[in-house]
Amino acid sequence: MYKIAILGCENSHANSFLNIILKDNLYTDIEVVGVYSCDEEAAKKINEEYGVYVAKSYDEFVGKVDGIVITARHGDNHYKYAKPYLKSGIPMFVDKPITVSIENAENFKKDLIENNVRVSGGSTLKHPLAIKELKYAVENSTYGKTYGGHFRAPINMENEYGNFYFYSQHLIQMVCEVFGYFPCSAIAFKNNEKINCTLRYENCDVNLLYVDGNFKYMGQISCEKGAVLKDVSLDGCSEKEFAEFYNILSGGSMTQTYDEFFAPVYIMNAIDASLQSGKEEKIERG
Repeated sequence: MYKIAILGCENSHANSFLNIILKDNLYTDIEVVGVYSCDEEAAKKINEEYGVYVAKSYDEFVGKVDGIVITARHGDNHYKYAKPYLKSGIPMFVDKPITVSIENAENFKKDLIENNVRVSGGSTLKHPLAIKELKYAVENSTYGKTYGGHFRAPINMENEYGNFYFYSQHLIQMVCEVFGYFPCSAIAFKNNEKINCTLRYENCDVNLLYVDGNFKYMGQISCEKGAVLKDVSLDGCSEKEFAEFYNILSGGSMTQTYDEFFAPVYIMNAIDASLQSGKEEKIERG
């Protein structure tokens, strides 16, 4: 039996995972020993619906669990919640955004590597079938040489959870899955409720369109033989996301390198910097 705890249950991800474990009974060898949230009301609702124990502090489960799931609504809390558990070497799921600042990303990655902690997570938008199909087409030149792409996702620029950073990894994750995790630079500008951004890779450019208030995900690749447009559905993605965590919890290998896992943080920071400067900004590799 694997014992896990969920740290940060202010959003729907915690509910999705608890449904998978406790209501759908998809993992009968997992015991949720408890949850923690800085939002007492959110923790109370989780307790009432699922009957799970609510901890008084995020480090209360140290030495008591085989893995942790970190799904805090504010990305700044993720590294903080992970810190007490790093030396134990237990596997971790970390929700999007992995973290907000580059400093935290560098320190977090260093700690994970030093303690040989396997990690999964990020945005669930790396899991949709449409994204996998576009990735396959680019990697295998299914439609000839790829010239570039256009991807769209929602954004929320004014909130209590990091503003731009709260939602922006979703779109970045889709692009990175299809075109790679290490673009060279970013340039972005805001137009009313929209943010337009271009990520520049060595061999092509990819356009990102963030639309505030419109929850539509899509991806398009432009190729030698034409354009391929896909609507992106989130159906089944929570199950795939948790299956990835279960894989490392039960001894499996990570599906990404540590550099790939943290790459979206560097991209988010470059886009944010470009929005402030109005200039093209280099994307650091970490």
